[in-house]
Amino acid sequence: MNDTLELLKALIKCPSVTPDDAGCMDIIAERLANSGFKAERMDFDDTQNIWLRRGEAKPLFVFLGHTDVVPPGPLDQWQTPPFEPTLKDGKLFGRGTADMKGGIAAFITALERFIATHADHQGSIALLLTSDEEGPATNGVVKVMEVLQQRGIAIDWCLVGEPSSDKTTGDVVRVGRRGSLCARLTVKGIQGHVAYPEKASNPIHAFAPALKDLTEEVWDHGNAFFPPTSLQVSNINGGTGSENIIPGHLEIQFNLRFCTEVNEMIIKERTQAILDKYDFDYDLQWRLSGNPFLTAQGELIAAAHAAINQIIGTEPSDDTGGGTSDGRFVAPTGAQVIELGPRNETIHKINEHIEIDQLDTLSHLYEAILVNLLVNRSV
Repeated sequence: MNDTLELLKALIKCPSVTPDDAGCMDIIAERLANSGFKAERMDFDDTQNIWLRRGEAKPLFVFLGHTDVVPPGPLDQWQTPPFEPTLKDGKLFGRGTADMKGGIAAFITALERFIATHADHQGSIALLLTSDEEGPATNGVVKVMEVLQQRGIAIDWCLVGEPSSDKTTGDVVRVGRRGSLCARLTVKGIQGHVAYPEKASNPIHAFAPALKDLTEEVWDHGNAFFPPTSLQVSNINGGTGSENIIPGHLEIQFNLRFCTEVNEMIIKERTQAILDKYDFDYDLQWRLSGNPFLTAQGELIAAAHAAINQIIGTEPSDDTGGGTSDGRFVAPTGAQVIELGPRNETIHKINEHIEIDQLDTLSHLYEAILVNLLVNRSV
């Protein structure tokens, strides 16, 4: 545990606000070089990515994570500086402790112990890290996966160290994620004086009925694996700031987290049909952040369940909740993908922290999964 804790402290000291890695990957590459991992940097634009691999044989197991963190927010609201790891009451405070440098630190120490004990393990192991998960995620894992596919490298099993746990460590294994579709809508009006509405066209008034329809639309009812699709408005901006001017345009951003009952095209068609019911001019731009994915029951899920039962003595629930993760870029290649990491209680919050005993548990969970897949598994 001390190894994992000390490594996590070193990573927290790197102020890696997305898309900056701030030296985390150098620390990790140096550690894993001692265990026989060869490092390759795959940087694109302002994003840093690293692929560390040991062995060339099949099957290929990959730990997937990100070194970037979200901005700390108001510094005066933190009990301690966000990039100065601080121990207090059995917890380590700092930005990224739970999301997701704690998982990464546990990756590394699990790999070190596993290689020291099972140097002749089956298959091969890799670690893929990016500094672009908390940002737009356009130059991170999605680009690395393109390179790997061009080389004919296929991932069999991928474990993402995102903070999946809820009440206790290992109580949830994410076996899939919803898709994410973002929209930017501009409603066009005519600016004018509020005292002369007949000489203007208020885009806020024009859009209001459509907004009601969009938010009340039942996109689907979900299924056994996913909750129903949800639309949420995230930003609305209209007007000049003056109280006596009718705005000339209105900008709205909204997002749909969608399940496998619908797809990108269905959502777009139904959204446009709702907007076209009303008499206003608009421009609508879409950005697909990721499609939904679901990992079927197989070797990876079984190995994770067995490890959790062995190390913790509990049976986890399989779940597809939460936001998106970089697993969405790996799953379409045919890999089995799960997420298993720390508790998500404080992620992205002021005073983010992780319970120190979680680190020991996670590290041994990851090691047990490696043993289940690359040592005890019959070829």
